[in-house]
Amino acid sequence: MPKIKTHKGTAKRFRVTSTGKVVGRHAQQSHILEKKSAKRKRAISGTREVAKADARAIKRVAPYL
Repeated sequence: MPKIKTHKGTAKRFRVTSTGKVVGRHAQQSHILEKKSAKRKRAISGTREVAKADARAIKRVAPYL
């Protein structure tokens, strides 16, 4: 069987941990940051685990992450 092509946009945005969880960035961090409190901005910085339903879709389009 031929190899499956990785969706490159997905590969750039997510990574898989050693235990198999898919992690990515939080939303709401790119613009309109003036009105957000420092505490809120710190909370949404960094990475988070993706929901199981979304993780399944991500693994399908990027199987070699």
